[in-house]
Amino acid sequence: MCKLTVKNKVLHIMEENQDTSISGQDLADMLSVSRTAIWKAIKSLKEDGYIINATSNRGYLLSSSSDVLSSKGIREFLFNEYKNIPIHIYKSVSSTNNEAKIAILSGAIHRTVIISDEQTNGRGRLGRNFFSPPKSGIYMSIILKPKLNITNSVLITTAVAVAVCLCIEKFSDKQAEIKWVNDIYIDNKKVCGILTEAITDFESGNVESVVIGIGLNLTTKESSFPPELKAIAGSVLHTDVSFSTRNRIASEIINTVLLICENLEDRSFLEIYKEHSMILGLNILYKKNGEWIEGYAKDIDEYGGLIVVLNDGHSVILNSGEITIRT
Repeated sequence: MCKLTVKNKVLHIMEENQDTSISGQDLADMLSVSRTAIWKAIKSLKEDGYIINATSNRGYLLSSSSDVLSSKGIREFLFNEYKNIPIHIYKSVSSTNNEAKIAILSGAIHRTVIISDEQTNGRGRLGRNFFSPPKSGIYMSIILKPKLNITNSVLITTAVAVAVCLCIEKFSDKQAEIKWVNDIYIDNKKVCGILTEAITDFESGNVESVVIGIGLNLTTKESSFPPELKAIAGSVLHTDVSFSTRNRIASEIINTVLLICENLEDRSFLEIYKEHSMILGLNILYKKNGEWIEGYAKDIDEYGGLIVVLNDGHSVILNSGEITIRT
């Protein structure tokens, strides 16, 4: 896990006391550092975009209008049963999934959430990178400790895709579509990628931990995307969002992901998945052993697998891999 600096510790204290002014001396005493170190930390936080008001004889106050992801802002909208889940927020990490796996080795518990304003090496499926610029997206990983076997764990990816679609449609007027298995599209442009990684006990065949990585382009401007992504990547919204809105969307994603993933035996979310599929009923190509094979995307099975009817009439079930719509 990232080592906490004085700045991060100051931010944590101010987030936990967002409605209360805290003097520089009190902060220095809490952290056993000098007043100068506190002043430098506050200055750096302001440069990062945090709105911190300072008043004589009262101290520093973190404004709720800061366009910065905040654990306090996220907790405000979480369901009661999730109010006290661990939430770790960073300004920048290489990958939230990598941070989550390090956290698991350090004893991270079920429902731990890691969020970063930026990823310098965001990871996508099939070894691809996920463009994750600061102040415009939600990049998070959620750690689950499910009691599942490896077959049922595939359902988690499907469930998360449904959760993200529902959240997008709740906070926008956009129609979200799913490209199997876990890419979310709006107006034929990818706005969200999901990377699910399982840590299994090979002796029992059970899943010990699951890391769910979600990268959502919220307000990333078209001009910000690298040239190779401009034609295929997009964002949910086209205007800047406020501090409360970005935290609100993050909390809704957490609420919905946990609610669905902790009730996987209720397969009703699969019908929602099918309704949002952008490939069912179409001719597709899927890659096997380096070759593209043509088929018809017929259905999704009870484990989230894609049922494909081949040209010779036989059917296959895909549980992972790369597909494209045949044009």
